[in-house]
Amino acid sequence: MSVASPPRTAGSRTSGRHSLLQERPMRHPDAGSAEVMTRRAWWLVVLNFLLPGSAQVLAGNRRLGRVGVAATLTMWVLIVVAALGALLWREAVTTLGTNWFVLTLVQVVLIAYVVLWVVLTVDTLRLARLVRTRPRARVGIAALAVALLVLAGGTTAYAAYSVGTLRGAFGSIFGQSGPSVPPSDGYYNILLLGADSGDGRDSMRFDSISVVSINAETGAVTITGIPRDIQNPPFSAGPMQDLYPDGFEGHGDATCGWGAGINQLMNAVEVCRDGSGLYPDAESVGSTPAVEATKDAAEGVLGIEIPYYVFVDMHGFADMIDALGGVDITVAERLPKGGGPAYDGQPVDDWAIGWIEAGEQHMDGDTAQWYARSRYTTNDWDRMQRQRQLQQAMLAQLDPATVLTRFNDIAAAGQDLIETDVPQSMFPTFVELALKAKEQPVASLELTPMGIGIDPDDPDYDRVHEIVRDALHPPTPEPES
Repeated sequence: MSVASPPRTAGSRTSGRHSLLQERPMRHPDAGSAEVMTRRAWWLVVLNFLLPGSAQVLAGNRRLGRVGVAATLTMWVLIVVAALGALLWREAVTTLGTNWFVLTLVQVVLIAYVVLWVVLTVDTLRLARLVRTRPRARVGIAALAVALLVLAGGTTAYAAYSVGTLRGAFGSIFGQSGPSVPPSDGYYNILLLGADSGDGRDSMRFDSISVVSINAETGAVTITGIPRDIQNPPFSAGPMQDLYPDGFEGHGDATCGWGAGINQLMNAVEVCRDGSGLYPDAESVGSTPAVEATKDAAEGVLGIEIPYYVFVDMHGFADMIDALGGVDITVAERLPKGGGPAYDGQPVDDWAIGWIEAGEQHMDGDTAQWYARSRYTTNDWDRMQRQRQLQQAMLAQLDPATVLTRFNDIAAAGQDLIETDVPQSMFPTFVELALKAKEQPVASLELTPMGIGIDPDDPDYDRVHEIVRDALHPPTPEPES
């Protein structure tokens, strides 16, 4: 015999409703109490910031909330894994972090997360039911929700933008490159060239020429400065050695002439000859015939293999200095800014557009560019030393904190600053070596009378080879008996 359930009275329904409110006040609040609804709204907004999706899990669409919570936890796990990887597996993380597909995927994920956060914030405000809260609290609750969204979502959006900037910079700088090569005699050697690009590029001559030698084991860096007008440089095996087996020669033709200095190779190879005929593969690997000829000359001058080059645009150089926030330099003597006198004997004050004073200076990009190029009151040897000083100051200042705080400016400046044939696959290796290099002083050699006693007008290249070899491979001291 079945027993009928007693009918639910109004008192029992009210008691059940109060019990439900006490058990789940976030999902089933007392909508008639402005104090309860206000306190609940504040909590929902804060929870949405601390753990996006948690507000929906507690008070709204649980499926949407689970998506938000899962996405947030996944993001935090990925950040922790990346941080651990940067400490424990730095080269692998750098390889992934410079891969075009990986960077694109990361950017898409970050943008999707920002969109999800916006959806969750709007839904949280809906769940807060502001019309039920205290009138004075409504604006504050909405403003807090928007502010927290801008703080967290804006940071994520900025990260997505930075990833896109990085991908663009790598695509621009390493769009074309040569093959990866192993170190030569224990070193990676890179030809570093500086000049002005832009209008008149066809007749451009390299204003600064040096070779950066990086020890493949220790990261120790040696920079060898080659005077731009060093005479009759020999060439390593190749088309230029076939043309000039006894060293580079000047050509005094009235319509197409050049001197015998190494910086005349642009004219000799690209202006007055068919450069693409001499170096048909140059363009396909991100180089030019003039650069390849200069590589061959630098190899002949120093007696080492130089597989890669980096061209630094002097206009972009100023932008990079500004992106770094300026650079600190100790100026030895007062130097003029400006392109030089209109005629011999013109007083400096008549053509100088400004002065770089002696002493400690914090230089912006324009000042640093004049500091690197000024030569009218000094000489080319002094200028080479100043260029090396700037290079070392920039390397010292390019620390992780500066890169992170000025990342987008540095990446954008790098696209306009650098041309190179260094393959992107070598980038992780060079990053690892750069971190080792920061812990050591940079050694420098200057092929000048004031540097190592070399006369650029009549250089002894056999002696140069010996000096470079001893600098890169110093003899091991014998143990004391």
